[in-house]
Formats: sequence, C-alpha cells, structure tokens
Amino acid sequence: MAYVITAPCIDVKDGACTAACPVDCIYEGGRMFYIHPDECINCGLCLSICPVDAITWDEEIKPEAEVFLDINRQFFSAEVSGLGSPGGWEKAMVAADHPAVAAFEPRFPHGQATGHDAG
Repeated sequence: MAYVITAPCIDVKDGACTAACPVDCIYEGGRMFYIHPDECINCGLCLSICPVDAITWDEEIKPEAEVFLDINRQFFSAEVSGLGSPGGWEKAMVAADHPAVAAFEPRFPHGQATGHDAG
C-alpha cells in the first residue's frame, strides 16, 4: 500500500491533501477521503499538509487504526464505490463511503461535514 487516511478525516474533509497530491490518488467519499493504494507513489505530500493528522504511512499505522488499511483499499471495490483500479480520478465526490465509515457516529450536528467545498 502506501499512505492511508484514517478516522480524523471523517466528517472533516479539509481537502488540502487532494490539492497537494501530484498523482490524484485521493478520492472524496461522502464522509471522508480515501487514498487509492495502487495509485499512491509514497511521496508523503498529503501527510505533510493534512491539518487534522488523518494520514499515516501504512508501515507506521497505530494498531487502533489498522482497520483503515482495508477501508481505504475496499473503498475502490465494486461493492463500495465501483471505482476499481486504477480509480479514474475526477473532482466529483463519490456519494458512497465504506460501510465502516458510514457507521461512525457523526462528529457534527446533523452529520454535516466541514472544511471542504466539493464544488
């Protein structure tokens, strides 16, 4: 894999990581961003710019966040987003989220994400 987006991104979605990524491997789901494991080149730019420290290198991931290794990988499957591999990045948000992310308790009233304008 490479870099992984974890729980602090849920319902925040700042979006700075997508602007920094030179290969457009970060995709927007309904409640968080996901890194495509086959497209990431391990440059670390997203890690250095994420304001909520949601991104980690897969080999340094904390045990409590290891589930996000599968969450980021499975997001691109036919069962979740259907984007496949490579994902065919585009600016538009994918309305879906991984089921584990969808099940997280909303961080903000009415489940509204903050910080990112998908426009």
